Amino acid sequence: MPKHVVDRRDALKLLGLSLAAAGGTWMTFYPGPPRPEIDPPEFPVAHTRPRVARRVIYLYQAGGPSQLDMFDYRPALKKWHGRPLPDSVRGGQRLTDQTADQAEFPIAASPFRFRQHGQSGAWLSELLPHTGRIADDLCLIKSMHTEAINHEQGASLLLTGHQRAGFPSIGAWIRYGLGTPRPSLPGSVVMISHGTALGVGGQPVLDRYWDCGFLPGEFRPVKFRSQGSPVLFLDNPRGIDAATRADMLGTIAELNALQHRSYQDPTILERTEEYRLALEMQSTIPELVDLGDEPSHVMEMYGPDVHRAGSYARNCLLARRMAERGVRFIQLCHRGWDAHSGINDEVPMQCQDVDQPSAALVEDLRQRGMLDDTLIVFASEFGRTVYSQGDLSSPDYGRDHHPRCFTVWMTGGPVRRGVTYGETDELGYNAVENPVHIHDFNATILAALGLDHQHLTFRYDGRDQRLTDVGGTVIRDVLDLEALTPSEGSHPHLHV
Repeated sequence: MPKHVVDRRDALKLLGLSLAAAGGTWMTFYPGPPRPEIDPPEFPVAHTRPRVARRVIYLYQAGGPSQLDMFDYRPALKKWHGRPLPDSVRGGQRLTDQTADQAEFPIAASPFRFRQHGQSGAWLSELLPHTGRIADDLCLIKSMHTEAINHEQGASLLLTGHQRAGFPSIGAWIRYGLGTPRPSLPGSVVMISHGTALGVGGQPVLDRYWDCGFLPGEFRPVKFRSQGSPVLFLDNPRGIDAATRADMLGTIAELNALQHRSYQDPTILERTEEYRLALEMQSTIPELVDLGDEPSHVMEMYGPDVHRAGSYARNCLLARRMAERGVRFIQLCHRGWDAHSGINDEVPMQCQDVDQPSAALVEDLRQRGMLDDTLIVFASEFGRTVYSQGDLSSPDYGRDHHPRCFTVWMTGGPVRRGVTYGETDELGYNAVENPVHIHDFNATILAALGLDHQHLTFRYDGRDQRLTDVGGTVIRDVLDLEALTPSEGSHPHLHV
């Protein structure tokens, strides 16, 4: 180590209690070294038209909701109920270990009634009455498909664009592409809730699904907890008051700046930024999570679970509050959809968890004039099979993983509303009209934000990496292209 470089540990030992006497606060004493904005000029960025989304609330339903019992009305299944799935329909699709050894694959019609909603006439299950109320706000995509057949690979492909670990999440890419403001709250947040059907059980969710991968650490999200302090290590140590803590961090920032000038290691600046943000969050987070200022009629919109810490309903309301305060990307993860058994009980419980809060979130944003620049996505890694897992005559039968077709929905920003896109065959097994791959879906999300998925790249491991790998086509029919037409002064690389 060069002699002119101060060793940070030794310096802190020598400083000791003198840190408290440094005077001033974190921002007045030392704002930290200049932090370069990572927003390269060749990136297409969101422009000034009001219906281009500027933030995202991503409602990730972990485990694979049953599209056949919620969104994809297939009346022909009633006459096929109990009959084996034809080999010509299955087409040699590989199966999971859960059902590969079944002697037969009996078709299971949905036990739930469907009806049309709104002027759009969208078909929805009786399990989603509140979603039916916002049917004319939604764009339902019924022809989603993926290669992944297991949860870890499927979730990774959906949320990072790759089945392998180590790639940035869609939230990290969005923050990277739209720039990195320095608010008093994190640029992105993750909140996890546990479904009623499986309690705290079900498939695990991994932090790498929303990590920043090889992108700089500043794009890593902050995970909010449902118990105790919302963010780990946010409280000051015992015996340290706010002023002393600010002075300590200011001195550490100076030492970090010395270290950075010598080694040019970007992680040093990232650590300094984390300290700055943590200090500011000590005042902003308590205000954010305190729902005392929410009117009673708003609380009622989200349903009775809004009063329970860690519930999906409460997280939806917190997501709206975060969006109001400038958080760029908010991801909710709701576990418990992996209904390999108990389809008659588990799916209704999960729908009850998410139906009213999801609809309330859309209505709340619309009433506040925020839906036109907020993109809401409701998606999962795959769907469920039309045939039963287990004995169809038992009330405890379930459905296996199904990557061939499943349903997602989106709304807000330039997304066309009251639209149903794509269709499945009469048995709901294959996408037969306007199939949408995961890469197409992610390319469309980026386009709704004014970002071109082909130009949003980061050089790593010898190539220009991107969220959509080497695939992806924007689904033009689900977007208002007039809202996405580059306006005067917007970036020339925006393509839809």
